[in-house]
Amino acid sequence: MVLALQIVLALAFAASGLGKVAGIKMQVENFKKIGLPQWFRVVTGLLQLVGVAGLVVGFWRDSWAAWGAALIGVIMLGAVAFHLRARDKFGAIAPALVLVVLAIALVALLGSDLGDFPN
Repeated sequence: MVLALQIVLALAFAASGLGKVAGIKMQVENFKKIGLPQWFRVVTGLLQLVGVAGLVVGFWRDSWAAWGAALIGVIMLGAVAFHLRARDKFGAIAPALVLVVLAIALVALLGSDLGDFPN
């Protein structure tokens, strides 16, 4: 279960983070729509990639996966908040909600390892 969550989150956020950093049209438009500057898109993408790195190192060190998932969870809570602020429809908010739930589930499963970081 833990490994599956790590893989799903790592793949989803590798794609999302790279898309934000590369400035693909959809990401640029999404950040414009919710009223955030484009530099924030790049920072968000880089933070997502840091979370992915934590998840990948977490294949060998559980504490890294726990912290990577925590970072991704915080990012996604922010995403939900910005979607709500923009008054997006539920269909636009749902993917962020699903990903935040998955990230929180992984943190819950690995929570006892948070204190072992960076080992």
